[in-house]
Amino acid sequence: MSRLAKKPIPVGKTTVSMAGTTLSVAGAKGTLTKTVHGAVEIAVTPEGVTIVPRDNSRLAKALSGTFASHVKNMVAGVETPYVKKLILDGVGYRMEVKGKDVVLTVGFSHTVPLAIPEDVSAKVEKNVLTLESINKESLGQFAANIRRVKPPEPYLGKGIHYEGEVIRRKQGKKAV
Repeated sequence: MSRLAKKPIPVGKTTVSMAGTTLSVAGAKGTLTKTVHGAVEIAVTPEGVTIVPRDNSRLAKALSGTFASHVKNMVAGVETPYVKKLILDGVGYRMEVKGKDVVLTVGFSHTVPLAIPEDVSAKVEKNVLTLESINKESLGQFAANIRRVKPPEPYLGKGIHYEGEVIRRKQGKKAV
């Protein structure tokens, strides 16, 4: 069993409730819900949220740690939203927010529109896209989808990368 799941997860000012197989976490910034797998049991106590495997199977033990991490992320997200910044490097490369889409111009013969999920807000300043959401899972997936359009290449470093990400650069050809 996971070490995360052995201790109760403190909830602070958030309210956590279980209704059937649905876990709800409500806080100052919003409400998140998640369906709980049948192999784990989640109990809300005054000390916090406890996750216990229903049986001694390998799946139940693995899912107890996974759901402990999900609950921690949900509680932290409704208190302070998660933020990811994506930086676009390259001559002539642009990104902009048009309505409910992020439109990327990254050297292809066409622009690449990507639909922004409902729980994610996006804004562009110069060539830096700032994504913000209370749901860590959807924020990370959307940022990964944007980065997948044009990942940074190792010779010139052109492409989309996360803020603080280190790009391993290659030397290129040498003249004899």
